[in-house]
Amino acid sequence: MKKSSKFSPEVRERAVRLVQEHRGEYSSLWAAVESIAPKIGCVPQTLHEWVRKAEVDSGVREGVTSDERERVKALEREVKELRRANEILKLASAFFAQAELDRRFKS
Repeated sequence: MKKSSKFSPEVRERAVRLVQEHRGEYSSLWAAVESIAPKIGCVPQTLHEWVRKAEVDSGVREGVTSDERERVKALEREVKELRRANEILKLASAFFAQAELDRRFKS
């Protein structure tokens, strides 16, 4: 279950863009984040996470992009469902095989 965010995607994009545009005015990325975060209404750690995620998604920073992360999650869900279905089929197969054996011995 995904937790709801109090910040819309537009606000996040704007905040990240502000940090990227004004990064040169500060001594470090963290200083820029600390300065801009209160103006957006979030804590610096949150804004820093948004900036890092945007950098990964744009290819500036190494890491798994948001699209790749979503694809992996979807594939993991699919694998889980397929394993569950496979287990059900195995149990059904064993049940019907046992029923067939019981029927042969009773005849």
